This record gives sequence, C-alpha cells and structure tokens, in this order.
Amino acid sequence: MTETWNVLRSGPGAPSWNMALDEALLEHASIINRPVLRLYGWNQPAATFGYFQKYSEIVSWTPLRPVIRRPTGGGLVPHDADWTYSLIFPPEHPWFKLRAEESYRRAHDWISDSFRALEIPAQLSDCCDKPAPGRCFVGAEKFDVLAEGRKIAGAAQKRNKLGLLIQGSIQPPNQSINKTAARDQWESALLRSATLRLGIVWDEIVAPEQTISRAAQLDSEKYSTEVYTRRR
Repeated sequence: MTETWNVLRSGPGAPSWNMALDEALLEHASIINRPVLRLYGWNQPAATFGYFQKYSEIVSWTPLRPVIRRPTGGGLVPHDADWTYSLIFPPEHPWFKLRAEESYRRAHDWISDSFRALEIPAQLSDCCDKPAPGRCFVGAEKFDVLAEGRKIAGAAQKRNKLGLLIQGSIQPPNQSINKTAARDQWESALLRSATLRLGIVWDEIVAPEQTISRAAQLDSEKYSTEVYTRRR
C-alpha cells in the first residue's frame, strides 16, 4: 500500500524562525492532514537546546550564538554545519500512537537506510554512551545513528493532542567516508528510501499562509524573546 506525505523544503532560516515554523506546523497538523517532512537549514550559526534544559548550563557549554530553546526535549545541538529536518504527524496518523522510543527508532531506521544507500555504513546504537549528559552529539543514546563509531544523527520529540513533532539533526559523516555524500544527495536518498521501505509517495508543498502567519507570531512573541529562552 502507498501513502502520500508532504515534503516542505523551506531552505535556510533564522534560528528563532526555524523553531517557530516547526511549532506552527505541529499546531496545524490536522489542518494539513498529512505527515510533513520539512527539510531546512540555518542562515547563521546557532545552537538549540531542549525545552526542559537550563539556560545557564547551555551558555557555558557552547560558544555558538544565538541559543534558542526548542519546543521539543533532548539536549544541546550545534547548528553550524548540520543538516536539519522535522517530521510532523497529525493525531489521526499511526505514528502518533507509537511510544516515544518506537517513533524514535522508526525515524532513525529510515535515516540510517538513507546513508547506507549512499554507501555510508550507518547503523543504530544499541546502548547508551553519554560521557556529557545534556549535549546531544557528545556520546549516543539508544537508537541514535552511528557511522564509524561516531553519532551522526539524533532527534527530539514533542507529542500532544495536536500531533507529533520530531526535530532531527544530521552531523554529516566525515568526508573520508564518502566524498559525494552532499546534502542534496542525502535528501534525495531519504525520499527514495521512504518510497522503497514505507511506500511513501511525496507531494512537494509550500507552507500554508495561515501556518506562516502563525509562525511569525510565535517567532516574535516566543522564540526570539529572552523570556522564553531563559525561562529555566
């Protein structure tokens, strides 16, 4: 059986805007009424950190600025050279009903398959190795994506009555693994893998105007404010 998912290529964005658009897509998941894969980048170096983390710790762990609190959990993620994506599922979709560990595993099964298609030997971590808790890419959690023994993909989730949001970061593998593994090739492999493994048919979309409007509100009133960033 096949299923249609939307893909939204929103390009480089400001750090606070990137978080705002992800939350707006989550709020409008039932209106859009299909899973959305958003592929995006950053118009400046930045770092994001988990909703429950302490701001005072984060600013001591990274020189990157700005630092932006995410709507999802998880740890500190640098966005100076990474490839980012988000997945948004309406509450009616089967992924929404999965336990957090299972939705995490499924997403990273898909990510690792896309890298293997590029001849990069990626696999899932089967255990935890966190020498520096709170920092996403220092060590690995169960079901993170590894290549050459190094973590290359992690994610954080938010699930509420509006839907499921997964925010993921890819720290590109060392160029010594495969010099042709550029971002555009990885994105193509990601879409192709979902079609082959999951029967997904892709529909390219632009963000609905009401979603853009809501994201602008969230950006100005929440993600770009010191009150939200420093709330813990």
